[in-house]
Amino acid sequence: MGEYVLGDGEVALMDEVATVARFFRALGDSSRLRLLEFLLDGEHSVSDCVGQIGLSQGRVSTHLACLADCGYIQARREGRWCYYRVADPRVAELVTLARALAACERIDAPRTASRRS
Repeated sequence: MGEYVLGDGEVALMDEVATVARFFRALGDSSRLRLLEFLLDGEHSVSDCVGQIGLSQGRVSTHLACLADCGYIQARREGRWCYYRVADPRVAELVTLARALAACERIDAPRTASRRS
């Protein structure tokens, strides 16, 4: 198992780094991010999610499974229905921070683009 040196000499195992990368990669898809933001308002069924996102039930279920695998959301079964909700209140903080960083990037975008030219 390899090691990766972080700032201040802190060492992380490569498996830990890969886990964190997978955690963030789940948010890299706009449909999954929209689903996650929808679920921040409370528990919703797959049908609710389909109506909100506008994708097929199969695609929505795949995205929900990905978010659940990463620990962002939890599922609750009730008969034939499955309801999803955000698993940890810190997820809302993460989404809020990401939006704030993205807003700063948009403000800085013209300067950044000119530096790349």
